[in-house]
Amino acid sequence: MRSRVALLVALGIDNFGSGLFLPLGLVFVIRVVGLPLVQAGAAVTLGALAGLLVPAFAGRLVDLIGARTVMICAHVLQAAGVSAFLLADGFVGVVCASVMLASGQQLFYSSQFSLIADVAGEGPKDRPFAEAAMVRSAGFGLGGLAAAGLLVWIGREGLYVAVMVDVATFVVAAAILSTLVTPVQRCPRRLSGPARVWRNRPYLALIVFSGLFALTMDFFLIGMPVYVFNALHGPRWLPGAIIALLTVVTSLGGVVGLRLTRRLTRIAAMRTGSALFAVWCLACLLVVFVPKVFQPVYLLAATLVLAAGDLAFGPRSGALAEAAAPPEARGRYLAAFQYAFTLAAVIAPAVVALFSVAVWIPWVLVAACACAAVVGLGRVGPRLPAEAVSPTGG
Repeated sequence: MRSRVALLVALGIDNFGSGLFLPLGLVFVIRVVGLPLVQAGAAVTLGALAGLLVPAFAGRLVDLIGARTVMICAHVLQAAGVSAFLLADGFVGVVCASVMLASGQQLFYSSQFSLIADVAGEGPKDRPFAEAAMVRSAGFGLGGLAAAGLLVWIGREGLYVAVMVDVATFVVAAAILSTLVTPVQRCPRRLSGPARVWRNRPYLALIVFSGLFALTMDFFLIGMPVYVFNALHGPRWLPGAIIALLTVVTSLGGVVGLRLTRRLTRIAAMRTGSALFAVWCLACLLVVFVPKVFQPVYLLAATLVLAAGDLAFGPRSGALAEAAAPPEARGRYLAAFQYAFTLAAVIAPAVVALFSVAVWIPWVLVAACACAAVVGLGRVGPRLPAEAVSPTGG
């Protein structure tokens, strides 16, 4: 229990720092380093693309040296990357800092599922994953609020504060993991040949359909402000209120969501979540028919549908991915599973850009992806291990 609590504390501190700096990263490069917007965006994007290479070998490290060690290294690398932004004085410096930060982030994401499972020990991992998601969501949301406060109260100097605090959070999280977290269940230290995850078609399908879930969430985060401001000409406070509502619900409702879906198999819960995502897309598209004065309340209500889908899908997908992975290659399988979220983050901006073509296209596209997940998950479920789909036999 001590290790589980310590891990949750470390995850909360880590995500507070990320919520503090990540929204301000591009602003820091522009205002402090002094790069123009085009160069700043290109430098940060190059770093993010370099990070895509990390999960390919991170899983092997997890299986070889253990998830806790890999996550500690991830925190150290992220601290170094954020610190490098303070030393950057041009395009090359920003690219190097972005590469280190993005690589550390991908190393973290590629090991987090394995470490949560290691600390949780035997048995279904739905609740540990739900608890971790709740803490991470709360930490990131609080960090985002702190970032907004720094800009309002301190201004440009607040950017330096955000960087230094973010570095401190990574160092503290690494210290907690190294001293207070002891895995109950350890991955094998001896690699038993190739993982062959890319030949496991049902598992690849699970990655794809989980990626459609991640695409919906990433589209929401970056697309909703664009939709509210450009298409609806809504009030400035509305996107922040919508995101804050989602953060509050997902921070508090993870365990409740598990209880409400306890009679469903993992696949059934994920299909329910995907169906709710499609309903959310349709509701947001239809907001144009709502009187303008009621549109903010309407969109806030629609966000509750998205939150319900997130609570139904999120913890179950991680638990299913962990349970369906062969024990001797779990680190490599879960690192491959991370590509569901990594590639979604790359694709989402392109989907949002389709608002410039027609306002309905992104909503229809994301809804179609959610419907594809409903159908696809129904077909792949019987091909996954039965004990992974329904750990209690029901």
